[in-house]
Amino acid sequence: MKRLLFINACVRAESRTRFLAEKLLSRWEGEVSELNLEQLALRPLTAETLARRDALLAAGNYADAMFDPARRLVEADTVVIAAPYWDCSFPAAVKVFVEQVMVNGLTFTFTDDGMPHGKCRAKKLWYVSTAGGPVIGTNLGFEYIRQVSSLYWGIPEAELIQAECLDLIGADPEAILAETTAELPSLL
Repeated sequence: MKRLLFINACVRAESRTRFLAEKLLSRWEGEVSELNLEQLALRPLTAETLARRDALLAAGNYADAMFDPARRLVEADTVVIAAPYWDCSFPAAVKVFVEQVMVNGLTFTFTDDGMPHGKCRAKKLWYVSTAGGPVIGTNLGFEYIRQVSSLYWGIPEAELIQAECLDLIGADPEAILAETTAELPSLL
């Protein structure tokens, strides 16, 4: 059975980003597992946690709970990240998640010429985001994830699904979300 990993960085109960992500997930036929970043409460690496992580990596011990998110990422056939557009990118929890799953030997390795080689099974990553105002230029959160997922995780394709200008005066957020929902691709 195909496995989809849903990385949920939405913290509001009425999250429009999560609403769009759930509409996208409803098109998946297979197993869906969720990593809710708020519930995981991952913390940035510290001198202590880095030392512990380095010792585990030196021993080749990837079974430790510290590596659970990384293992789940590697085993997924498809990845969906739902992250609202905050401060020109994404909530800080997404960066902490990336820091936690960048595990040399598990999510990636380095080739003899020093280049990263991703070890994730997924061929596609969907990045779902909403913004109250316009996204000027590019969605920097998506661009960051697109680069990391391609270079370090080995996921060759990433696609942005985005609804913006939801909170502008005179905007019809329900209509904007309905239009974005109608354009959602099939995940099959």
